[in-house]
Amino acid sequence: MAELTQSKSIEQANLEELTSAIDELQEYRDRLVRETMATAKKAKVVKAHVETNLEPTLTKIDSMLEELRQRLAMLTAQA
Repeated sequence: MAELTQSKSIEQANLEELTSAIDELQEYRDRLVRETMATAKKAKVVKAHVETNLEPTLTKIDSMLEELRQRLAMLTAQA
């Protein structure tokens, strides 16, 4: 994802780059949730508290994923 944002904008990305960025960002999101919850469980932190703290970050990631997926759909429709 960092490569995409540093080298060119979403509008300039090709299908392969968008697909790769989506996959990497989704993997990051999943890993973030999984590892945060595992750490919270070990620390005996209430799950609701962890989810509340994670929500702003997950919202940003979900927004980025949606933007990437919309662009991918546009490119796919043009092809």
